[in-house]
Amino acid sequence: MSKELLGALDALENDKGISKETVIDALEAALTSAYKRNYNQAQNVEVAFDDKKGNIHVYAVKTVVEDVVDPRLECSLSDALQLNRGYELGDEIKFEVTPKNFGRIAAQTAKQVIMQRVREAERTIVYNKYNKYQDELITGEIERQDDRFVYVDLGKVEAVMPKNDQMPNETYRPQDRIKVYVNRVEDATKGPQIFVSRTAPGLLKRLFEEEVPEIYDGTVEVVSIAREAGDRAKVAVRSNNDDIDPVGTTVGPRGQRVQTIVNELGGENMDIVQWTEDPAEFIANSLNPSEVVDVIFDEENERACTVIVPDYQLSLAIGKRGQNARLAAKLTGYKIDIKSESEADGLTEDVQEDSDDAIDNE
Repeated sequence: MSKELLGALDALENDKGISKETVIDALEAALTSAYKRNYNQAQNVEVAFDDKKGNIHVYAVKTVVEDVVDPRLECSLSDALQLNRGYELGDEIKFEVTPKNFGRIAAQTAKQVIMQRVREAERTIVYNKYNKYQDELITGEIERQDDRFVYVDLGKVEAVMPKNDQMPNETYRPQDRIKVYVNRVEDATKGPQIFVSRTAPGLLKRLFEEEVPEIYDGTVEVVSIAREAGDRAKVAVRSNNDDIDPVGTTVGPRGQRVQTIVNELGGENMDIVQWTEDPAEFIANSLNPSEVVDVIFDEENERACTVIVPDYQLSLAIGKRGQNARLAAKLTGYKIDIKSESEADGLTEDVQEDSDDAIDNE
């Protein structure tokens, strides 16, 4: 058994990256349980495994006392002094009690526990590895798909992509290479569970970091993102260098940088807008490509405003099914009510008439 066990420990360390110490600790705990169970012994025992020779030794641990009450747990001081004159009260002495046939029984009993510890160690290694990738972009290969998930092979582990993280304009085929965003990593009972996404705003940010060196090094910063995955997204950027145009840098020469990302996302349209500290200016930028005449903030709600646009641009500002206005609201964090100049003038006239009537009544 000793040679086979040492060989198995070496194989586990070399093939699976599990240290010998981890397995030996599990082995000693398993053998302690095996001894107590098979030999009906309840006293304090320790099992020591020699990682050089592979030998197993079982020791009964007894405490040195003046008067022995339980001989299974205690040893008299006089007996201890016969073994070594240096023992004192309270010391612990180990007596070897290894049965002759313990090797065979221990191997049978400990196998299941050892394998369980090995699986736990493997899960920990995988979890620690992929937990570092949380909120990062990683490339995998599509394995299969069912009613709940798309399964993505990331190498030594399988990730799952739920329905709401799948792009509505994409078809996932086995063996397709795909970039995914790691939403979260869970240390589940059956092993690490990795959840990935193609719809998360974080995916878009990581793609821009890959494509735009100035974003990767922090010269240009992505401040906020609003996405309706597979259809359209708005990205607010700012520059930390006055000499660099954040929008032009992000879009790239002839739009090449942003077009690469559009292609990666199956044609998802991109609006790159400049972030500014002035909320009115930022809100106006967020409604690109529409022109904005004025931004009027609500006195009763600091996170709400009315945006005035030219009559002929009202539908453009609102967007198809309200998408442009909806994304602008997500991007800026403001509730945005869009009105044409005509509507705004009408409201102003109504307010003025109400004011005149009130004066006349007085």
